[in-house]
Amino acid sequence: MSSVMDDPTLERHFKGHRDAITSLDFNSNMKQIASGSMDACVMIWNMKPQMRAYRFVGHKDAVTSVQFSPSGHLVASASRDKTVRLWVPSVKGESTVFRAHTGTVRSVSFSSDGQTLLTSSDDKSIKVWTVHRQKFLFSLNQHINWVRCAKFSPDGRLIVSASDDKTVKLWDKNSRECIHSFCEHGGYVNYADFHPSGTCIAAASTDNTVKVWDIRTHKLLQHYQVHSAMVNSLSFHPSGNYLITASSDSTLKILDLLEGRLLYTLHGHQGPASCVSFSRTGDFFASGGSDEQVMVWRTNFDSMDYSEVLEQKGARNEKTSSVHSRPSAQETEATGFTDGRTSQRSGSTARVRPTSVDSPSDAQLDSLPAALTSTLQHIVGQLDVLTQTVAILEQRLTLTEDKLKECMEMQRQSMSEN
Repeated sequence: MSSVMDDPTLERHFKGHRDAITSLDFNSNMKQIASGSMDACVMIWNMKPQMRAYRFVGHKDAVTSVQFSPSGHLVASASRDKTVRLWVPSVKGESTVFRAHTGTVRSVSFSSDGQTLLTSSDDKSIKVWTVHRQKFLFSLNQHINWVRCAKFSPDGRLIVSASDDKTVKLWDKNSRECIHSFCEHGGYVNYADFHPSGTCIAAASTDNTVKVWDIRTHKLLQHYQVHSAMVNSLSFHPSGNYLITASSDSTLKILDLLEGRLLYTLHGHQGPASCVSFSRTGDFFASGGSDEQVMVWRTNFDSMDYSEVLEQKGARNEKTSSVHSRPSAQETEATGFTDGRTSQRSGSTARVRPTSVDSPSDAQLDSLPAALTSTLQHIVGQLDVLTQTVAILEQRLTLTEDKLKECMEMQRQSMSEN
């Protein structure tokens, strides 16, 4: 009899970066994955096996963060060269660039409406920009050390930030005030993000732990000590029921937030796992590491009602599976496999239950005619490209104006000398 709950499987992995992967993100259409690396490149991996990857060169130093816009027609990248670039994820790889900070830019993140961009930096500040024309709006400046990560809440009203000052801060975007500082971590905070419901936040730290807080009561809901080295990244499943983490102990851990315990340990990366991200639908997740590989996994375990999961977990007597994968050099386009399973005690924690949010139902999605949906997506895509083109033209116009001023100044000087 087959198991109710299937283990995650490694679907394929991508090789092309020449240094450690720092960040990755799925396009909302599930056709592309963007990754950034210490090799200063942004790569766009096409999920169709026959399509080649795109390598975007432009940053002068390590790329620290990448994210697709909600429409999927732009990719933002942050770099140690203190700039942010906005790329069109096509074979041409056109981009606009702006100097965002006076130190390394650690993270870049779009608001859910795609209109605003959020950056954080080693200059200890968080900045908010318009995507169109990259106009600076305001900055948030209460951190006293590098700001590793900043994210918008799902409704765009709040911002969460994680810093080397060992705090996670919650900000009101409209008033620009810090609402609360969470100070429970004993180490630098590498990453933070909002639960899909917008009611909780989770943070990953160099103290090897992951913590989940309620943003309304500011109470610590859950504390996970399941890794044996620093936790570098995390990602919520769109259902809100699961959290995946990536650690320097080379493993990924899938946490069951409703039961408050470890569900799976995934071994795949040879060396530290630096980043992890669920796809927009939650069917897949991707991970990157210092082994220069991007791995794409099929989630599997989210394909049934949660009540079935609870029943099965009870039957397993609170034990969790550990899925091991050993990709060999020739498996450049690996198919899914899991070769060997061991049992492992779960890292149980306080069982306070964060609110979960269901994904849109198929009925809702099907209520729009397919042709209309396709047309609207095409229009949004064309608008994004148009915005990008206008931004490039504006940059060129500015350069031309500067050159003209320079020529006029030189002409004035030569006339005055004569």
